[in-house]
Amino acid sequence: MGNRMPEHSPHDRLLGTYLKDRRTKLDPATFGFRAERRRTPGLRREEVAQRANISPTWYTWLEQGRGGAPSADVLDRIARALMLTDLEREHLFLLGLGRPPEVRYRKDEGVTPRLQRVLDALDPSPALIRTATWNVVAWNRAATVMLGDYGALPPEQRNILRLIFLDPRARAVQYDWESVARFVVGAFRVDAARAGAAEEVEPLVDELCRLSPEFKAMWRDNDVQGAHGEAVKHIRHPVLGPLAFEYSAFAVDGRTDLSMVVYNPATRADADRIASLIETTLVLRGASRASA
Repeated sequence: MGNRMPEHSPHDRLLGTYLKDRRTKLDPATFGFRAERRRTPGLRREEVAQRANISPTWYTWLEQGRGGAPSADVLDRIARALMLTDLEREHLFLLGLGRPPEVRYRKDEGVTPRLQRVLDALDPSPALIRTATWNVVAWNRAATVMLGDYGALPPEQRNILRLIFLDPRARAVQYDWESVARFVVGAFRVDAARAGAAEEVEPLVDELCRLSPEFKAMWRDNDVQGAHGEAVKHIRHPVLGPLAFEYSAFAVDGRTDLSMVVYNPATRADADRIASLIETTLVLRGASRASA
């Protein structure tokens, strides 16, 4: 960039103001810098530049709104240097480049108590939360009695593709198993790619290709399916018989790696039957514990 001072725009000033704000909120001692004799709070500009491995002069220009448009790599390094959260990092990219950053897959092993309470409040509508790799990480009581007892499975077995292709019970409840399986494979492919989890799903895909010729053939077809925001699902429940659900899928807290799927009973009568089965199941489990 030489010694030429770049021109600046209102958009550049917004980026500079945001960088300065984030920098001044950091504790120097956290990063091993001496905290005494500082005229202003937070890290110094040269300390941020050092942590981001960029020119102190250029970083100063960025804060002053005169640095021009930085690259995605530079913004990523600055985000790490400032210890930005995912939301703060996205905001940084929107200010610096006018677009969000490329997705980074984040492995998530569970949900917050708040999200679990949301699921529980949806009874008697079965509801669950799945990751971008279609692992089920949370569910409510209605999901247990309608879709399967995920709690009885080891965590590594709570995968929707694994159940669809390897569990005879999951196959038996579908009216048109092949159509459902093709849809699941296509939607799974899109979700994993969108969340940047292509590398993470390779072991699961390899395993299913070995264990299920049907999955192997469908995976090799390379079909993709759009996100199923709303649709109707029919199942044959082993106790209640035929049931229809209106189901919807939502991103959880705006994240691409978690989805909440809700199956709303198509009729009031079906909802009442599910609620009755939930109550019966709870009674039976309570009696089983009492006699143990």
